[in-house]
Amino acid sequence: MLFDLRGKGRRRTVKIVYGGLALLLGLGLVAFGIGGATSGGLVDAFTGSGGGSDTSIYSDQVKDLTKKVTTDPTDAASWSALTKAQVQQASIIGYDQNRQSYNAAGKAELAKGAASWQKYLALEPKKPDDRVASLMVNAYGPGGLNEPVKSAAALKVVIEGRGASAALYSQLAVLTYLAGDKRESKIAEQRALELTPANKRKLVAAQLATQRTQIDSAQAQAAQQQSQGAPGLGG
Repeated sequence: MLFDLRGKGRRRTVKIVYGGLALLLGLGLVAFGIGGATSGGLVDAFTGSGGGSDTSIYSDQVKDLTKKVTTDPTDAASWSALTKAQVQQASIIGYDQNRQSYNAAGKAELAKGAASWQKYLALEPKKPDDRVASLMVNAYGPGGLNEPVKSAAALKVVIEGRGASAALYSQLAVLTYLAGDKRESKIAEQRALELTPANKRKLVAAQLATQRTQIDSAQAQAAQQQSQGAPGLGG
């Protein structure tokens, strides 16, 4: 998390602020063609590989795959599949599409998926699964576990797997800025602009600037509310 959340009022305030940030980030990314760039993200989380959203399907998958990785902890394919099943389960049981955020139950399941993802990466697969990485971009996002550094790292896996594109690098510019790495954000933006048709570069640059301003505003608001002890919000 980006802020100290001790105190009921502070937790509620930061939750509200970052809930709004998750929504505006999602809408902002979709607005300039980035929402679909990480195909294999929330769409896959809800539909899976062949359709159906019965939570029992994912629950059974999680149980079966957990047995597999327990029997063979070096089975990278099973760790990848387990990550996907856990994130899909989280999306079914605890994702609010209107607010673009997860509830407590969803985040608890996301945390399990994140642990499986890290186990998968620790096995150093030759070509990490970019579709599962796409799920993790969202799982680690503001509406999920709120770990922008790991969200950006997952997006880099997506880029490595799918190749460079203006949309993906624009999204990376936003995520690295959210993570506090302004230098890397500018590098990602420059790469995005290089991959953007000349007649659209000013538009992309302006949209990224707007996203950064929104992030700055949300973070400043959260910091101010923290310093004030979140008056009037249950503090």
